[in-house]
Amino acid sequence: MRIGLFGGTFDPPHAAHVALATLALRELALDELRWIPAGEPWQKSRTITPAAHREAMVRLAMGAEPRFVLERCELLRRGPSYTLDTVRELQAAEPGAMWFLVIGQDQYAGLHTWRDWRELLGRVTLAVANRPGPAQAPHAEVLAFAHRAVPLPMLDIASTDIRARVAEGRDIGSLVPDGVARYIEAHHLYQRPPRPLG
Repeated sequence: MRIGLFGGTFDPPHAAHVALATLALRELALDELRWIPAGEPWQKSRTITPAAHREAMVRLAMGAEPRFVLERCELLRRGPSYTLDTVRELQAAEPGAMWFLVIGQDQYAGLHTWRDWRELLGRVTLAVANRPGPAQAPHAEVLAFAHRAVPLPMLDIASTDIRARVAEGRDIGSLVPDGVARYIEAHHLYQRPPRPLG
């Protein structure tokens, strides 16, 4: 089994996420790609949309692609969401698989700040998504450490911009899947405190 891991806050998931995930399936010849919404993103200083909303939006963004799988381990785990903890947990459950970690160029540039990043690089092949324009280089320590990385292109869409557009009352229809746009509108996300689920 060739399994891709695609983690993130997904606040909200958008068209670039879907395009990248679809490209990763093809370019990395994956049997499945697991979307992993972060439970408690330890590097985010802003308030995060509640996990139940983000999980629901990821399910909508995944659509009907049978090789997309929602992985809930970080939502179920207490405390900060460290990627290495997730990789250890999943590899222990499926020791025979080959693992690919899909990350953004910005995450690659900051990888030296991640918990036990050397062990992480020994466990996975990185697939690094590059947005258009100049890329921030990874830290010299990361470059010097033997690891495998596969470049993937990524559309220039950011969740930050989508949240700002919603707050300003602007259209986001071209930036997120239809189901996600409808969900954001129905639950009044990014406008004022979100409506509770249930």
